[in-house]
Amino acid sequence: MDRVVDTRCCIVGGGPAGMMLGLLLARMGGDVVVLEKHADFLRDFRGDTIHPSTLDLMYELGFLDEFLQRPHQEIRELSGQVGSDVIPIADFTHLPTHCKFLAFMPQWEFLDFLKQHAQRYSGFTLLMTTEAIDLVEENGTVTGVRAKSSDGEWQIRSALVVGADGRHSVVRQRAGLKVIDLGAPMDVMWVRVSRQASDSQQTFGHFDRGRIMVLLNRDTYWQAAFVIPKGEADRVRNKGLDAFRQEIAQLAPFLRDRLDEIRDWSDVSLLTVAVDRLADWARPGVLCIGDAAHAMSPIGGVGINLAIQDAVATANALGNTILNGTPSLDELRAVQQRRSFPTRATQWVQLTVQNRIIRNVLGRDEPVTAPGLLKLLQQWPILRRIPARVIGVGFRPEHIRTADIRARSG
Repeated sequence: MDRVVDTRCCIVGGGPAGMMLGLLLARMGGDVVVLEKHADFLRDFRGDTIHPSTLDLMYELGFLDEFLQRPHQEIRELSGQVGSDVIPIADFTHLPTHCKFLAFMPQWEFLDFLKQHAQRYSGFTLLMTTEAIDLVEENGTVTGVRAKSSDGEWQIRSALVVGADGRHSVVRQRAGLKVIDLGAPMDVMWVRVSRQASDSQQTFGHFDRGRIMVLLNRDTYWQAAFVIPKGEADRVRNKGLDAFRQEIAQLAPFLRDRLDEIRDWSDVSLLTVAVDRLADWARPGVLCIGDAAHAMSPIGGVGINLAIQDAVATANALGNTILNGTPSLDELRAVQQRRSFPTRATQWVQLTVQNRIIRNVLGRDEPVTAPGLLKLLQQWPILRRIPARVIGVGFRPEHIRTADIRARSG
């Protein structure tokens, strides 16, 4: 027989959106269960860009100093190499935020940090190795989740089910929510290569004839994103590992003597890029947020930021109702209304970059030169504050509006 658990809110997915929402609801005094299908958070090449607006949320929660003790790198400027020209793109040092930098932190560190704080509240339950397999419905309203673990099957009954289970969301599939596919001309092959003390400190992108690669400084190693045309991963693999290493070496010659560290294709992780959003994020009893509601391109590394902002907006809008009753469909739709503009605006920026820059670079076999807009960024440093604002803060950043029961009781 199924094991049955009753809770106020069941969150499917222990990623950034799910863990942040779980923390905020438990902090308000609510009972919340978070389901995570993996045994731990240790997975390579998950997004780990923590934006200044997210760091502001850590400050508002009183966590910032403790948070920054976790391993991370701080990036104050972003640059791109177009052909042989190195062009500064974004300067974060002028942002109106507490931290004027991007923090690169392994996602498992970030999620573990949220978990440790959430577990200080008696109402928070995290079930690892527990995978949602279906929704429970009564009279057209979602009333819970069916899940499985090594202990058997569970039924979690709740006033609200939140799908925070990513772009391959079981919740949005089982809820029958319509997905609008916006398209992406690329996929990404991720690798890691050791970093030496003599290497540049910069995190930057390389654009050349038919090739794009982004190098992310991870202190002891480079995380390299080798961008390929959509659906061509098999073609790249068929050319052989030596040819793949050579492609990387042509874009970043200083890595040439280290590329044997890519020993076989198991060292290469493929990200199938998708940009989409749900027409409706909610049905009675269920709401999707984060990548489950809107899959983002890796451009700008903004997916985590959008997901966390969704979680904060959800707690702000629905927290009190979840604690005391069942949110109406209109209340659930209010979250989408709040987050629709930043989602659409961010995706518009990503699609513009994809279609006007990335598609053109990947599709040509001739030298690449910097477009006029990038040259303006090179000539006028003040203009670098614009992409820094779009990347680092985004559109309509959220702020913590919910109470901490411990602070209130103390």
